[in-house]
Amino acid sequence: MKKFLQSGWARIATVVLAAAGVVALLLWRGPAWHGVADAFSAVEWYWVAAAVGLNLLSVLVRAVAWRTVIVQAMPPPHPRFPLVFSAFSVGLFANAVLPGRIGELARVAVLNRRMPQEGAWATLLGTVFAHRVFDLIAMMGLILYVALTAHIPDWAVTSLIAVVGTGVTLFTVAVLSARYHRVTRLEEGVGAVRKTIRLARYGLGVMRRPGPAIAACLFQILGWTCQLFAVYTAMRAFGIDKPLPAAGLVLVLMNVATIFPLWPGNVGLVQAAVSLPLSRYYGVARAKGIAFGFGLQAIEASVGVGVGLIFLAREGLSLAMLRVMPDAAQAEVPEAPPQPEQVAETDDARTHARMSG
Repeated sequence: MKKFLQSGWARIATVVLAAAGVVALLLWRGPAWHGVADAFSAVEWYWVAAAVGLNLLSVLVRAVAWRTVIVQAMPPPHPRFPLVFSAFSVGLFANAVLPGRIGELARVAVLNRRMPQEGAWATLLGTVFAHRVFDLIAMMGLILYVALTAHIPDWAVTSLIAVVGTGVTLFTVAVLSARYHRVTRLEEGVGAVRKTIRLARYGLGVMRRPGPAIAACLFQILGWTCQLFAVYTAMRAFGIDKPLPAAGLVLVLMNVATIFPLWPGNVGLVQAAVSLPLSRYYGVARAKGIAFGFGLQAIEASVGVGVGLIFLAREGLSLAMLRVMPDAAQAEVPEAPPQPEQVAETDDARTHARMSG
């Protein structure tokens, strides 16, 4: 039984059952589909352009946050922002078109190819962990805002409690591992979990200094704020003139619907998660809610896929290459991560060399 659950057939069966459930839900509680087409015909495209621009700004700001983590986690030479943005965009593309979280590994692989340091893979993979920790902090702030200003459906509450609990746990592990270099109870485990935690310690250098940590966190919060207003402007594009808390609810539910990426984009599941609460709590017609769900996902994908494709070609990579990215269990992990004093000494040496020259 255990072998079956871990097999590819079990995953395929899970995806098929989930997809069948989504189709049944859309047929049972779905709209008259000619109304969906009518909703698209009434779209105000200047609002769509504004939403695309805000999504692009969100990607730029979040890439800045990732570079902030990288600069603090490893010694020079540090990658320039265009390279970090390129790798980040390739990761967004991979997450949009491939199941699983391939994008997190793809952005590490793209950046690692251009790094002169040996063994940078482990550190860069750790920076992705740290970047996601700050992502969870921003997400928890959004959840708090929505909980205070809107009605969260009962089916989403359990997932959101799990997200908050995970965020608190990961942030605690991050701070303790980075500041005190102690082995946590999670790290005393075996197998992939132990190795993932060890990898994470490599990228948590930013947590040792409050200034850069606060800066990275603020950049992530700014990125999520841009996404919030992107959802709001997309709602206006589809004639959904509802307050900002409704946009916050949509953004939270979209993320809940994509926690487990069963298929690319979880298309169908996202639309159901968005349209049903809008219909129930804000009186939005189901046809318009479904159309908005498709439109919003297309707006986000236009940035992730469009920009990602450009940088994928620039890096000389292909979709087939993204499918064979190594995972955390395959990464080589040296015994001891670089200490902050080592990073600081290297920075001072380079600064002195530039002044002398």
